[in-house]
Amino acid sequence: MTTHPVLKGDTGDWEMVIGLEVHAQVISEAKLFSGSATEFGSAPNSQVSLVDAAMPGMLPVINEKCIEQAVRTGLGLKAEINKFSVFDRKNYFYADLPQGYQISQYLQPIVGKGEIVLDLPDGETRTVGITRLHLEQDAGKSLHDQDPTRTFVDLNRSGVALMEIVSEPDLRGPEEAAAYLRKLRAILRYLGTCDGNMEEGSMRCDVNISVRKVGDNEYGTRCEVKNVNSIRYVMAAIDYEARRQIDHIEDGGTVVQETRLWDTGRGETRPMRDKEEAHDYRYFPDPDLLPLEFDDAFIDGIRATLPELPDEKKERFVTHYGLSVYDAGVLVAERARADFYEAVVSGGPNGRRDPKICANWVITELFGALNKGGHDIDESPITADQLGGLVDLITDDTISGRIAKDVFAEMLETGHDAAAIVDAKGLRQVTDTGAIEGEIDTVLAANQDKVAEYKGGKQKLFGFFVGQVMKATQGKANPKLVNEILRSKLDG
Repeated sequence: MTTHPVLKGDTGDWEMVIGLEVHAQVISEAKLFSGSATEFGSAPNSQVSLVDAAMPGMLPVINEKCIEQAVRTGLGLKAEINKFSVFDRKNYFYADLPQGYQISQYLQPIVGKGEIVLDLPDGETRTVGITRLHLEQDAGKSLHDQDPTRTFVDLNRSGVALMEIVSEPDLRGPEEAAAYLRKLRAILRYLGTCDGNMEEGSMRCDVNISVRKVGDNEYGTRCEVKNVNSIRYVMAAIDYEARRQIDHIEDGGTVVQETRLWDTGRGETRPMRDKEEAHDYRYFPDPDLLPLEFDDAFIDGIRATLPELPDEKKERFVTHYGLSVYDAGVLVAERARADFYEAVVSGGPNGRRDPKICANWVITELFGALNKGGHDIDESPITADQLGGLVDLITDDTISGRIAKDVFAEMLETGHDAAAIVDAKGLRQVTDTGAIEGEIDTVLAANQDKVAEYKGGKQKLFGFFVGQVMKATQGKANPKLVNEILRSKLDG
C-alpha cells in the first residue's frame, strides 16, 4: 500500500495537501473568440485582432474547434461532459488585460468531475480526482525587461484558448504532483489537445498547498503558488512552501491565505498578494455570449475519434506483448515513444519481432543514448526500421549481442544501417562449428594447467575459457555454440 511522505517537525509529523490548477493551451490555429493566429514565437503584437485588443463595439465569436478540444479532453479524463455551460466575465484590472475582465467559466463549466490514474514509483497506482475543466481566454504578457523605466505589453497571447484543469486536493507530495503532471501532459498529447510545452508557456501550473498534522482530517490554510513553468520547479516549490508553512506554524504563527510566486533564483516562494475569493472577481454571465448547448450526438461524435490512451495502451503492451508493467509504462509515457516501439516490433521476416528484445533495445540502449544527449525520440538519428534491422541481425545469429552494441554505437554516430556496418567491418558472427571447435582446441591446448584445475573442480574457470575463445575470434564466435562445444570438451 502506498504511504504518503511525512515531514518531521518540532511538534510532530506533518503531511502535505496539494491541489493543482493546470492551464493548458488548446491546440487551435485561431484564438477562443477571434480569428487571430496562435503561432508561438511571432513578433510582439503581430497576432492581435480588434477583439483581442478590446476595441469598442467588437464582439467575441466562439471558436467551435476549441469547444471540441475541451470536450475531447474531458472524455480523455473520463469526466462528465456538461451539455449546458456558460461563459462568465471574471473582473480584474491589469495592463495586459485590455477588456478589464477575462472571459472564463465559473459555476457552469464545460467539463465536470473526472479522474487520472497515477503510476507511482513503487509500482502502485492511485486515482486523483479532477474537479472540473473550464475554458477561458489567456491574458497578454507584460514585458518588464525591455526598458529600464517602462513596462511593455505584448497582446499576442490575449484571447488564446486555455483549458484550466483543476484537481481535487488528493496529492500528498512533490513526487505525486510530478507524476500527476506527467500523466496529464501525456494524456493531452495523446489526445492532440495541448502540446504540453511548459518551456513555451503552453502548459502552466498553479500549486495550492497546505499542511496538517498526520491523522488530522481538517485541511489547513492553503497558499497558491502561481504560474510555475516546469515540473522540477513545481516539486521544488511544494517542498519549500510546505516546510515554510510548518516552520511558521510551529513558531506560533498562522498561515495567511495568499498568492505567492516561485523565485527560481533564490529557490523560495515569496508573497504576491492576498488570495482572492470568487466574489472578489464579481463573476457574472457574459452578455455577449450565449450559453453553450450541445447534444449526445455531438459528444459521441468526438468520443468516436479518441485514440488509445496511455492506460489502455499500457495494459495492451503487458497482455499483448508480454512486457513488464515497468517497461510498458516507460514506453507509453509519450505517444511518440509508444509509436516508435510498435514500429520496431511490427517488422522483420515474420512480420513481428520479439517484443521483449525490441523493448530492451528501445528502452535501455536508444532511450539511454537519447537521454544522455538531451534529445527526444523524434530527434533520434536511428529510425524504427533501422533499429528493427539491428534486432533482426541479433535474432538470426548474424551478430552477437556484444557486437550489436558496437554496431549500435556506430549507427548513432553515422545514421547508417546495421547491415551495412556489419558488412563493411566484417562483423558477421562465426557459426561454423568446425571453425569454433578449432579455436577451442587451440585455447585448451595453450592452457593445460587451467584445464586440469577445471577438471579438479574449479568450475569458475569455464568463464575464462569462454573469454579466451571469444578473444581469439574477435568476439565473432556464436556464444551459444562456444558454450555448447566447450562444455562437451571439458565435461566429456
